[in-house]
Amino acid sequence: MVPLAARTNTYREEVDGRRVLQIREICRGLPQACGDFLRGIAMTTGTFTRLAYAIDLNTFFQYLHAERLTFAGKDIVLYTDQDLEQLTQADLTAYAEYLTYYLKSNEDHTAPERVMVNHDLSIKRKLCSIRSFYGFLFQNGRIGSNVTELVPLPKIHEKPILRLSPEEMDRILSTAQDGADLSRGQQRFQKITARRDYAILSLFLGTGIRVSELVGINIGDVDLENNAFLVTRKGGNQMVLYFPPEVAEALAEYMEERSEIEPLPGHEEALFLSLQRRRITQRAIQNLVKKYAAVAAPLKPRISPHKLRSTYATNLYHETGDIYLVADVLGHSSVDTTRKHYADMTDARRRMAAEHVHLPGDPAYKVPGKDQKNT
Repeated sequence: MVPLAARTNTYREEVDGRRVLQIREICRGLPQACGDFLRGIAMTTGTFTRLAYAIDLNTFFQYLHAERLTFAGKDIVLYTDQDLEQLTQADLTAYAEYLTYYLKSNEDHTAPERVMVNHDLSIKRKLCSIRSFYGFLFQNGRIGSNVTELVPLPKIHEKPILRLSPEEMDRILSTAQDGADLSRGQQRFQKITARRDYAILSLFLGTGIRVSELVGINIGDVDLENNAFLVTRKGGNQMVLYFPPEVAEALAEYMEERSEIEPLPGHEEALFLSLQRRRITQRAIQNLVKKYAAVAAPLKPRISPHKLRSTYATNLYHETGDIYLVADVLGHSSVDTTRKHYADMTDARRRMAAEHVHLPGDPAYKVPGKDQKNT
């Protein structure tokens, strides 16, 4: 048996390859500096991050060419570093406002224009992409100043982390098993996919993996003898994670069923298949979670795979009190990321502090050292 850590993930390589081709295609319509920037960060970022940068840069330059007179007289691909240096604080401020509502057409203009709406978090991300690009140009001496640093980013108000309660966790798993309270149409599909859906939900709630990681799992990545599986994390790093016996049981039952399915060519190694016998997609899993969550937690309409990940992280922290363990299992490169996203997990511990300290006048107050014996 090949050790889990020694296996390659061809699915991840295929996804990365497709993204690289997408990045190159986008760059063909952008200034040469954009390609230089994306190649410059290739060793420190994953393909998903670079593709997001490319898309954001494309949106930005389409805006400049269509909306700002300084940039309207030349094709985008011909913009030089000197042209890029003409960007002003007013251009960026106007861009931030533009992002709140604009129309976008497909490249061949065969479909109606789509309305694009961005809120503060998306606007901040797009502005950060421009900051990174201009920061690259400035640090490499290609422009004399970086005007993007003068434009404030939207202030993001942290929202309470949405997660499932223990009762809701039990309900979402049982619904995946028996289909209770689903519509008749949903029940017809649930009877076919019950073991698969139950295994997917169990993996989310029992290991906290990302939806992109779950999609990429191959049959050979699972070791039921040791309750372990190989996961390819963001950036392409691989890690062996372990799952509890309940997840092992769910996976074993599904894998028995999976062995009877003949997948389409190119999808033979995929663990989780769609009804079309292809590797299941992230969108399909998101819809799957939403379907069962609508029954299990009807008052929480925004339950997603990431919210199941948050549920796992919170449960693990409550059981162990070890923020470093939570960060490691979740695949966070910094514990600060974990602390930021799950800061409210420490609320209960802070409440404990108030319960253990009393002031004079409180019946529970004890004079420090009074009950200690002299030594």
